[in-house]
Amino acid sequence: METREQAIVKDDRDQASMDDVDRDLINLMQSGFPMESRPYEVIGDQLGISEDEVLERVSRLKSIGVIRRIGANVNPRSIGYTSTLCAAHVPADQIEDFVEEVNRHPGVTHNYERDHHYNVWFTFIAPSEEFIRRSLDEISRRTGIEDVLNMPAVRVYKIRAEFKL
Repeated sequence: METREQAIVKDDRDQASMDDVDRDLINLMQSGFPMESRPYEVIGDQLGISEDEVLERVSRLKSIGVIRRIGANVNPRSIGYTSTLCAAHVPADQIEDFVEEVNRHPGVTHNYERDHHYNVWFTFIAPSEEFIRRSLDEISRRTGIEDVLNMPAVRVYKIRAEFKL
């Protein structure tokens, strides 16, 4: 896990290495990814560049950490799953190992560090609340971190998290 300072420096460096086409590409892909057999060709047509150039740019943006993942966002309840927000109190010298263990679990969508008593937060999506409880117990057992909050979603508020560049 990066420190806040490392992330800020990296973000500044990555922003500087992006051109207007990269920014337009990211803006297009965030919420309007084409559901076509050749989506990168469609994106290229919209940007006035070739499919190959789109693929090269996406690859480069992934390699420098601007793009973390490309995939669908699914409402867990619509497919019979449940979700929870978790927060853990992790000593600074154990954060890296804790996060590594958390990330081993395929239902973890993302995690982040906060300046708070509960300093590592993550979301977990799974087939059942019992599955999540067992997974959190396993994380605690493997890491020795027992102060982990499990805060299942009671009401879902979906906001559009889109970052225009």
